[in-house]
Amino acid sequence: MDAVNAFNQELFSLIDMKPPISRAKMMSITKSAIKAIKLYKHVVQIVEKFIKKCKPDLKVPGLYVVDSIVRQSRHQFGVDKDVFGPRFTKNITGPFTTSTCVPMKTRVRSCGC
Repeated sequence: MDAVNAFNQELFSLIDMKPPISRAKMMSITKSAIKAIKLYKHVVQIVEKFIKKCKPDLKVPGLYVVDSIVRQSRHQFGVDKDVFGPRFTKNITGPFTTSTCVPMKTRVRSCGC
């Protein structure tokens, strides 16, 4: 459970930052999610809660966190043993619909374009 708490702190530290989120920060969040793979359901729930409750300018980076975790999990464990991908796809409509309410100006600014 310590790994899940560490992931929670790492993810919610994004609230103190301004977009765009650095690559190092994204890698740090992803590593802490992979360390907590035994409790992957908690990790997915934390990310979904973050996307739902964060400010509009952090919703797109929240989706980038989902992408980064799923990609790293598939790369490290293979498509067959990936646990994050199927779990995120169960409830993807909730976080995705909340992130589509973000103004276009915020979307462009948070991706670093």
